[in-house]
Amino acid sequence: MPIKIPDRLPATSQLRKENIFVMSEKKAMHQDIRPLKIVLVNLMPTKITTETQLLRLLSNSPLQVEVDLLQMDSHKSKNTPSEHLKTFYKTFDEIKNAKYDGMIITGAPVENMEFEDVDYWDELVKIMDWSTTHVTSTLHICWAAYAGLYYHYGVPKVALKEKCSGVFKHKVRRKTAKLMRGFDSEFYAPHSRYTTVRREDIDKVKALEVLAESKEAGVYIVFTKGGRRIFVTGHSEYDAMTLRDEYFRDVEKGINPSIPKHYFPNDDPTKRPMNSWRSHAYLLYSNWLNYFVYQITPYDIESIN
Repeated sequence: MPIKIPDRLPATSQLRKENIFVMSEKKAMHQDIRPLKIVLVNLMPTKITTETQLLRLLSNSPLQVEVDLLQMDSHKSKNTPSEHLKTFYKTFDEIKNAKYDGMIITGAPVENMEFEDVDYWDELVKIMDWSTTHVTSTLHICWAAYAGLYYHYGVPKVALKEKCSGVFKHKVRRKTAKLMRGFDSEFYAPHSRYTTVRREDIDKVKALEVLAESKEAGVYIVFTKGGRRIFVTGHSEYDAMTLRDEYFRDVEKGINPSIPKHYFPNDDPTKRPMNSWRSHAYLLYSNWLNYFVYQITPYDIESIN
């Protein structure tokens, strides 16, 4: 089934080139079904790239998905054209009276700051509070996972001695969990972050359960019973070349970064990396959409509470 997004969104043409079923707005209007309504809170500076990555994953479902893009009104984006934001993005004030089947909050390059020092923290807190009564299930990615764990459950983030960057092997901790249905016992996923959360801090919170983790990268997937909130500390949405681009960006900045682990063939940055996590990424998002959004959300979206 298709994903329904604006016809003129840059991601639309790219996804169609990849043979992904993107439905036109006109055609969707004539379908006699209710699509799932998802709001994507995009905190990444490269918003167009992130849109494409996440919309690609949301498209791999038998469900029709309708996506609203949300930006922070309290933050001025420097890396995305203002015309793009004006055309395709909404602010919280524009959607606060709406109900959504699902919400995704992306990562953000603000890991080394205290949460309260981030210029849009207060606005994000309003959105996280609002989600408890207006959204069936929320998926938090990377920094947003740490922000959500901290705000909702008091789980602190911990600074790492060096950046966790690379593609790491993970183990499924509860194979019977619906979110992990169809997963291999071990799978790969990319990470790119300067902070982490400790397993022992999560274990102190009865409402939380660790579903997957890595010996090298630590906790990866945490969820609440019933899946109302899901936290993913890595970036399964990344393209094959994303970690490469980040690495060379940091090299140019003079940061002297370590080579991402288990990523470049023979740890040689001149060689083209391969994507070893795509099937996991598709499965993670399709399981979320099916078991924690579609199977739970009411047909009358206004009755979400």
